[in-house]
Amino acid sequence: MTAAEKATKLRSLYDAPEILRVVNIWDVVSAQAVAALPETTALATAGHSIAATFGYADGQIPRDLMIDMAGRIAASTDLPVSADLDDAYGDAGETTRLAIGAGIVGANVEDRLKPLDESVAVVEAIVKAGEAEGVPFALNARTDAFVRAGDRPLDESIADAIQRGRAFLDAGATCVFVPGILDADVTAQLVEGIGRGKISVIGLPGALTAAEYEALGVARISYGPMIQRVALTALQDVASSLYADGVIPGSTRALN
Repeated sequence: MTAAEKATKLRSLYDAPEILRVVNIWDVVSAQAVAALPETTALATAGHSIAATFGYADGQIPRDLMIDMAGRIAASTDLPVSADLDDAYGDAGETTRLAIGAGIVGANVEDRLKPLDESVAVVEAIVKAGEAEGVPFALNARTDAFVRAGDRPLDESIADAIQRGRAFLDAGATCVFVPGILDADVTAQLVEGIGRGKISVIGLPGALTAAEYEALGVARISYGPMIQRVALTALQDVASSLYADGVIPGSTRALN
């Protein structure tokens, strides 16, 4: 498929009645392992995990390294790939152009609770850059209304997320990503305020299941750095077993 076709496919997955489940990956081998599963319809990178791979804190990795890895992942699969592009690195249009050039057809970009007009301008720049490249770029516009809320009351965070989400959709975003541990009541309020099939969530410990979010009208669920943490936990556990004179488990599969 061309980049435009992959972007169209990705957007259709957001619009489908079934929730889009993406298991976040961070390098080519993790992408290939997930892509090999028949249930996988699209791939999404975890920015935190890519940053950790290169020894950076979340949000501190240089743009060229992030896009290079995302591009390597995109080149390894025929599936549409959405990339975590942090806050778009101060130049949303150019970042989007570079990402599309690397084979990326969608992205998460976070607002970091910057003033609303500045955040909307970032969304507009991303959408415009996609149009200029002839790619209907699938932007999952993230608001940090919950994860950067501090001590403000919950109802204020809900109202802020709704205001920002509506503004991002009006500016051309495909979906609105609201990270945080969202219970059924909060999720229902966000769906009512922003739109059914227009909310994206993260599956953290203590969150609802994908099926429960789907029933509430959520469009997408991802898992961020949690997948890499699960993998690293398994690595550390098997290393401890080997140090204790254990053996490689017989259930180990050759995935590369």
